[in-house]
Amino acid sequence: MKITELQTHLVRLPGAPTLADIPDKADQYTFVTLQLRTDEGIEGIGITFFGAGLAATLKSAVDQLGALTVGEDPLRPEAVVEKLRGAAKGAGPGGIFTLASSAIDIALWDIRGKALNQPVWKLLGGFRDRVPTYASGAMTRDLTLDEVVGAGPKLVAKGFRQMKTQMALPGKATPKKEVERMWLVRESIGPDIDLMCDINQRWSVPQAISIGRRVEEVALFWLEDVTACDDFPGLARVADALDTPVAGGEYVYGPVPFRHMMEARSVDIVMVDLMRAGGITQWMKIAGMAEAFNLPIVSHLVPEIHVHLVAAVPNGLTVEYMPRSRGLYKETPKIEDGLLVVPQKPGLGLEFDPEVLKRYGVRG
Repeated sequence: MKITELQTHLVRLPGAPTLADIPDKADQYTFVTLQLRTDEGIEGIGITFFGAGLAATLKSAVDQLGALTVGEDPLRPEAVVEKLRGAAKGAGPGGIFTLASSAIDIALWDIRGKALNQPVWKLLGGFRDRVPTYASGAMTRDLTLDEVVGAGPKLVAKGFRQMKTQMALPGKATPKKEVERMWLVRESIGPDIDLMCDINQRWSVPQAISIGRRVEEVALFWLEDVTACDDFPGLARVADALDTPVAGGEYVYGPVPFRHMMEARSVDIVMVDLMRAGGITQWMKIAGMAEAFNLPIVSHLVPEIHVHLVAAVPNGLTVEYMPRSRGLYKETPKIEDGLLVVPQKPGLGLEFDPEVLKRYGVRG
């Protein structure tokens, strides 16, 4: 089997209500979709994305790297990506090269699954066919207190048993106000719902320790990205000081920073972004590394693909369910009783909606 051609689109989906029926910011993302075709009629799909400002540059990178895959064997993802890496000397591991090559790697795994008539999660390990998932993007820091407190029960009513909110509020919110907000959210959803909280690197190490200690009785499932993503010693200080688990990793590129992070004991829960990791191949290496350190692994965005990865490994903890990419596909994995049902179709079990690609396509 050989790769014969590729097609890409630049797509900006319209804003849509969140899982709690609050206006979303999905239109702030511009997706690059990839369709990689073979001489045996099998097509693999992949995606990557960036903010609108460099989306056209990212599409160009996918096009250029994708052209280098023509004639290659799609069942050899390590060899294909190594060829791309060699052709883009000095362009990695962080940034546009990794984001672009991730789309290609994802498409290669989709082809592999279809060629072998197996879903990707089974090829990667097949640990379980349903995984916990948490509602994300519906309880953000830019919302009013009433909106956030009202969103929680709506998510519970939809069957979610896990959900995420945010601290590090905009403006001059005091630690007291931050903690009060968390208590009110907890009271609105009850004691049995797993509540995560994202800081998005907005605290200093002393702030993270101080506010983190004050919020511990809220019983957060984790505190996420509490300070700068590459301050591994600082993160370790926070993780050591708090009983609440510290999650992190979504902002770093490739497997190597995760080794440094784990060796420094910077996090209790490893969070991996599929695009920044380098695609499915590299994501799985990070998952194996986390297992060796006895750490659970969770995903960041694109639940339609991440469901395969978290389901494949024994240390997969939960899938972030933020449905901003859902509109790209004809059908996406279903949620039943707070669990994401893993697709049984060959490959990723996903198909781009051509009408969506056409209607919301933008010029690069």
